[in-house]
Amino acid sequence: MSRNVTDLSQVRLPVDRANGLPNAHYIDESVYAEERQALIFTQWAGLAVAADVPEVGDAKPIQFMDMPLLLVRGKDDTVRVFQNICRHRGMILVEEARKIEGAIRCPYHSWCYGTDGRLVSTPHVGGPGQNTHASIDRDTLGLVEVRSHIWRDVVWINVSGDAPAFEDAMAPAMQRWAEFEKPLYHGGSDSVLTLEVNTNWKLAVENYCESYHLPWVHPGLNSYSRLEDHYNIEEPGAFSGQGTMVYRQITNENDQSFPDFDGLSEKWDTAAEYLSIYPNVLLGAHRDHAFAIILVPEGLDRTVENIHLYYAQPHTDSGLRQRNAQLWKTVFEEDIFVVEGMQKGRHASGFDGGRFSPAMDGPTHCFHEWVAGKVDHWRAMDKAAE
Repeated sequence: MSRNVTDLSQVRLPVDRANGLPNAHYIDESVYAEERQALIFTQWAGLAVAADVPEVGDAKPIQFMDMPLLLVRGKDDTVRVFQNICRHRGMILVEEARKIEGAIRCPYHSWCYGTDGRLVSTPHVGGPGQNTHASIDRDTLGLVEVRSHIWRDVVWINVSGDAPAFEDAMAPAMQRWAEFEKPLYHGGSDSVLTLEVNTNWKLAVENYCESYHLPWVHPGLNSYSRLEDHYNIEEPGAFSGQGTMVYRQITNENDQSFPDFDGLSEKWDTAAEYLSIYPNVLLGAHRDHAFAIILVPEGLDRTVENIHLYYAQPHTDSGLRQRNAQLWKTVFEEDIFVVEGMQKGRHASGFDGGRFSPAMDGPTHCFHEWVAGKVDHWRAMDKAAE
């Protein structure tokens, strides 16, 4: 594959003079492959949520940017991520989500692994009836574990293994939402939404982090949480987003709402915030519920949005949960035509990446600048290694 080395100098200018990312960052396969390394594999990226494997022994295979991974809740109740391949011949171990009874057994030659990744059985490896061999050191042939960390129930992974410690990399976001460091309870099956969108994953990030589009794309939401009620959030190198000073709790026919998280400051009586945590996790925080959206790139112009809703207590009213899920489903679906339309627009050869409104587009420019900086750094490292 020939490599498209884009010029990102205009992207890294201040917001009042910058252009957005060049078209190639949305439609060129070589740039997509480059970003896979520079933006996803070398960072702390979102893979799934711990609630995807709620019980001990639960395992879920996930194809993440062409890499076969396996999310497992071990017998010690720890959630781990492994490469979903046998160390013998690279066979896929688990094809569908299921509970592991005993060990993870390779269907090819029956090598078996514990849910902690240890290689525990190698049948006939030394010949018929001989289950050991001097050259097969089980202690060094366990499943390849992918570095992971759980925060706000999101399972974050660092494929390269050399990103800064999670607590350091995510310190700005963790500090901003320190008041929300409380247990999150997944709402269950009625609190899971999946949207398949024909767009590059970055456009979903860009759309989520700004409120500029509210009056035209979300008229229902804008009717009570108006554009002028919102504010920009920008943390260069880490995240960007928007907040509202007018959050309206959802209620049921008896005027009941979800219970609040304990110990929040008065700000959150009426405020809510929405952060795009770079590269691919979108988070929302409110006084009475939260959500996490994991953007899973499935190709240059295909993205799956896995949406999970959380509450302050483990048992909440099911009707109210369903009403809340439907509200957010409506909001998120309203964005689909926008991100798909922008994806189509990136095939216009005369488009120069666009300009930013310094007043309204700061969060989007913040993300573009992060992308450009990471790609430039990756290119410099790649060149130095040649």
